[in-house]
This record gives sequence, C-alpha cells and structure tokens, in this order.
Amino acid sequence: MGRIISFLYGVVSHVLFLLVFMYMVGFLGNFIVPKSVDSGAVGPFSLALIVNILLLALFAIPHSIMARPGFKQWWTTIVPKHIERSTYVMISNLCVILLMWQWQPMVGAVWRVENSVGTLILWSLFGIGWVSIVITSFMINHFDLFGTRQVYLHLLNREYSPLEFKTRGFYNYTRHPLMVGWLVAFWATPDMTVGHLVFAIGTTVYILIAIQIEERDLVKFHGEAYENYRRQVSMLVPFRRKRT
Repeated sequence: MGRIISFLYGVVSHVLFLLVFMYMVGFLGNFIVPKSVDSGAVGPFSLALIVNILLLALFAIPHSIMARPGFKQWWTTIVPKHIERSTYVMISNLCVILLMWQWQPMVGAVWRVENSVGTLILWSLFGIGWVSIVITSFMINHFDLFGTRQVYLHLLNREYSPLEFKTRGFYNYTRHPLMVGWLVAFWATPDMTVGHLVFAIGTTVYILIAIQIEERDLVKFHGEAYENYRRQVSMLVPFRRKRT
C-alpha cells in the first residue's frame, strides 16, 4: 500500500472514530441523533435482549482479540504493520456503528430522577465522563492510540518505535482512567431504561474482563516497571493509592 494511501486510510479511520464518538454521546444521552438507545419500534422483550447481547458481543470479542499481541503477530503477516492499528480502529468503528444502528429499545424505567439537583448532577457526570475520555487519550498519546502516528511515520519513511512507559495526569491516580471515563459515561443518566441498563452492564462486564487481559500483556511488555505501578496505583477507583 502506498505511503500516501496508507496515511489517508489512517486519517479516515481516526476521523470516523471521532464522528462515532460524538454520535455515541447523543445515542446514550437520547438527544440530537436520529437513533438513540431508547428510540425505535419496541418489539418482544426476549428478542430485543438476544439481539442486543449479540451486538455487544460482536463488538467486544473482535475488539479484545485484535488487541492481543499474539493476534497482532499473525495479523501483521496479512496487514502491513503501519496500518495495523488504523485497521483495528476501523473495524471497531464499524462494529459500534452496527451496534447503534441495530440496537433494540427495551422500555421500562429502572430509575428516573426528577429532582432538579439530582438531574443536574447526573448530566454533569455524563458530560465529565465523555470529556475525561478525550483528555485521557492525550495523556498517553492520542495519535498513537488511534494509529495516526504510525501512518504518519510511515509517510515520512521513519521507523516506528513503541511509546515509553510513563504515568502522567490521571494515570497517577488510577491505572485505567480511560475506562473510568467510559464507565461514568455509560452509567450516568437521570433516566435509566432497561435497554440502557443492558448496554451499561454489558459494556461494564467487557471492560472489567478486558482490563485483566490487558494488564497481563502490559506486565509482559513493560516488566517490573508495570508491576511496581500496579502495586502503587489503584486499578479503577481514583485518588486511592495502594501501599507499596
């Protein structure tokens, strides 16, 4: 694949993620977008539950498998290394688009906060969750995370080098602030429906499992440096340091 085409592919993949990300804000917030987590024709409950679980699995399984070093080693014999991350992002984008497009509404209120102060707090947390995801991505390397750095270096005919293990910002208080942001964004709502609850539970289970798998990979890659980090910093709960 030509350098310019690879670079454009990486940029398109990155831009598509940003669009999907913004759409998901409206999808879970039930505003602006034409299709949200609670909109659409309501069908049989059991059918909707099965479809939604399958949609969540269709995202979670490839998203997790494709992030594993063993899979990457095999995958890069087919896909050039410089677009491996962009391809991962692109496939994840398409899975999330399918999930939001085909998501089946499941009516019924799990909770509904009518108090104005409570509503304000929950909407504030909803916004904080999404904003923190963006901020956190720049605390590691936003462009490396989404594959743009890789295709840019390839465009310049420069060798890619993995990022050095560093902790900054939120990473000094929790090992996975990116996941904390996602969890807050998924759960913070003044109007929790059954469908939204299924989404929140499904994604939470996936995140908790994915963290365990990811941390094993990080220990293998970074060794004692990451082991020390695990002993000193909490996994998810911010502002709580473990004793060394």
